[in-house]
Amino acid sequence: MPVPKKYFRKFLPSHESFKQSRWARWFGGWLHHPNLWHLNRHSVSVGVAVGLFAGLIPGPLQMIGATFLAVLFRVNLPVAVATTLYTNPFTIVPLYALAFQLGVFVTGHNHINGQSPVDLALPEMTWVNWPTVMLDWIVSLGKPLAVGLPLLALIFAIAGYFIVRMLWYAIVVWEWRKRASRRR
Repeated sequence: MPVPKKYFRKFLPSHESFKQSRWARWFGGWLHHPNLWHLNRHSVSVGVAVGLFAGLIPGPLQMIGATFLAVLFRVNLPVAVATTLYTNPFTIVPLYALAFQLGVFVTGHNHINGQSPVDLALPEMTWVNWPTVMLDWIVSLGKPLAVGLPLLALIFAIAGYFIVRMLWYAIVVWEWRKRASRRR
């Protein structure tokens, strides 16, 4: 059994314990599919891809989006949801700036309402008005962000998928060699 399974199984709920949870009853049979809880190369790699893609969904909807996509594609749900945590208050602005620059590169638009992208800054926010202020800020970035954000999410998802596949393969080969050397 490869190292990732041993490591992550300690933190993940079992399929049976989740079925008996009061939270699972709200979703009926949607979350009872066994593939949502299996740790294998396919399920984890696609789960990471789903989480990386959903992590760039605007607003606090990343985990809901990851859950929906994990159920849709029947991949590891906890991995998909946990992977969305790469976006947080410290990383969201640089990621959106990168998406904006990618959108500028793809669309050719390099100015918004006569302002340079460098001059754009987050407005003053409070705990009460942050959702509307963030939405207004995102909308003000226009077409470059609308194109760059899904494109960056897709790039992250594809890269994450292949990185996890390669790492998983490398760990399995390392375990095989270690086991073979013990037998000698």
